[in-house]
Amino acid sequence: MALRIRLQRHGSVHNPMYRMVVAESASRRNGKFVENLGLYNPKPRGKDVETQVNLDRVDYWLSVGALPSDTAKTVIKKARLAKAKAE
Repeated sequence: MALRIRLQRHGSVHNPMYRMVVAESASRRNGKFVENLGLYNPKPRGKDVETQVNLDRVDYWLSVGALPSDTAKTVIKKARLAKAKAE
């Protein structure tokens, strides 16, 4: 069972919203997942946040061998930069 950290698409037409999840690599994009790690909003409006990711859990899943997709890797990087900037 290979685990992947990837994005699930939610939201409406022309207004996507993504959940970052840990899922088996064989499961469908919006199928079953093991754990929800956070949110990614590529089109934030007003007071909406762009990324809201639990980095402690991301680090845990990376340590046990879960592989992030290319997009998830970029979102994790953005979340780490935002956290560093806030501190």
